[in-house]
This record gives sequence, C-alpha cells and structure tokens, in this order.
Amino acid sequence: MPLPSIARSDELAPLVVDWFAVHARDLPWRRPGFPPWGTLVSEFMLQQTPVVRVIPRLDEWLTRWPEPADLAAEPAGEAVRAWQSLGYPRRALNLHACAVVITERFGGAVPNDVDALLSLPGVGDYTARAVAVFAFGSRHPVVDTNIRRVIARAVDGHPDASTPNAKRDLPAMTALLPADDTAAARFNAGMMELGALICTARSPKCEVCPLANVCAWRAAGYPDVEITRKPKQKKYEGSDRQARGAIIRVLRESPGPVPAARLAEAVTEPAQYSRALSGLLADGLLVAIDDDLFALP
Repeated sequence: MPLPSIARSDELAPLVVDWFAVHARDLPWRRPGFPPWGTLVSEFMLQQTPVVRVIPRLDEWLTRWPEPADLAAEPAGEAVRAWQSLGYPRRALNLHACAVVITERFGGAVPNDVDALLSLPGVGDYTARAVAVFAFGSRHPVVDTNIRRVIARAVDGHPDASTPNAKRDLPAMTALLPADDTAAARFNAGMMELGALICTARSPKCEVCPLANVCAWRAAGYPDVEITRKPKQKKYEGSDRQARGAIIRVLRESPGPVPAARLAEAVTEPAQYSRALSGLLADGLLVAIDDDLFALP
C-alpha cells in the first residue's frame, strides 16, 4: 500500500533527523567510539527495562567484561549475578551464550552482518538490526514498540500500533528510510527517540511534535480506531515472576550454593515456590548440586 501523501517518506525522514539532531538524549551507546560489544549488551539490557536502570549496570558490565571473551571466560552464573535488578535474568544467560559464540565462532568480534547476528543466542529481528545499524552504520530498518507507534499514527492514522508483525513492520520502516546510510541510521534512532519522548503511548505531546503537520492521525482528528493490541502483562506483585526473582536474589547474594530451605523462605506460598524453582531449573538459571542444594549456573 503506498504511503498517504500526508506523510511521504521524503518529508517525514528529514523532519525526524533534524529534530533528533537537537533533542537526542546523551546516552552512552550513542557516543562516538562506543564499541559494538557495548551496543549488543545495551540492547539486551534495554529489552523491557527503562534506560535509567540500564545505564549504571551497563557501565559496571563493560568495566568488568570489556570484550566478549572476558565474559565467555566466566561461568554463566556470574552474568546472572551481575544482572542484579534488571529483571528477566534469562537475558543474562543469553548474553553469556552470545559471548561464548562470538569468541569461538567470530574471533571475539561482534559480527556486523544481520544474518550472523541472528545466529547468536537470544538475538531476534530487532536486536540484530539495531546492532548492525547503531554499531556499524549499516542501512536496515529498526523497528521497536516506539517506532511502530510513530508509524501507526503519522503514516496509518491509527491511535496506536497493532501487535508486532515483522512481515508488515520491517517493510513499513524500509519505505521511510533515507537512501544514505548515515541518514538512515539517524532516522532509525530519531524515530525511536520520538516515540519514547514525544509520541508516547498515553500522553503524546502533539503540540511539540516535529511531525505534527504531516501526521495522518492528527489530520484525521485523532480517531479512536479499534485495533488488536498485545494483551496486558500480568501484575508483577504476587506473581510467579516475583517468586522467581526472590529465589534468584538469594542465590545472587550468596557466595556459594544455598540450601533449599533457605530458598523456600523467600517465597510465601509453597506451591508457588515449587513452580518457581522448577521453572528456574528448566530455564538453566540455577542448578541442583544435590536434592537439597542449589546454585547459579
């Protein structure tokens, strides 16, 4: 489907790039000379975790493990321990596995090819393209939640994006990319920043948006179009996720293996403890030393 004339790619991209040049946040992974390994680590950490919580952990991580080989040389449990309160600790295991593969298969250097990046553990469509674009300057479409929302509003005239679909989302972003590699990278970053700071989900700041005059949703009078949205995430408080986090916290704060009785004290409900423990074992986030003693991998 062709782009509506109100948001042609030749109009939209320059507006975003110019806005980003003035309003971009000063973030570590945007600074000159930031290493590809740091970009990969930051992308893992930023999955479902706010920037403000990521920055101090990222600095600690790269100070301790400045190269993939440094992390690969450590037990996977050390990655889980260093993950601290970032949440979803399976990401730490995947990142450790990435470090091992990069060290063994790619000579210790993060690959710059999207297909090679997709071969790394835990790396999907978004992360592979984000690293290729932001670390190496390649021209690819990068699509996250924020970018999908900006496209849905400015181009499609919808109040929000529908469920993620790479076969739809990647071509939609590709159609907007500038031909120049540098401009395309800045446009990707700018669209992401625009969705994070201005075209937000709940309170879009349309009065200061650089796309206000070309936005299809604004031009149509902000219609409340019915779309299919991703189901809301279940509450963390009292969930099995919280129970898993409590168990991991005990293990992370202990220098060695921990008795099952001590882990059970971290979870109020016995049935929930049993589910959480079984899930952590299945995910490889802890290992059984024996029937009554557990440790990080």
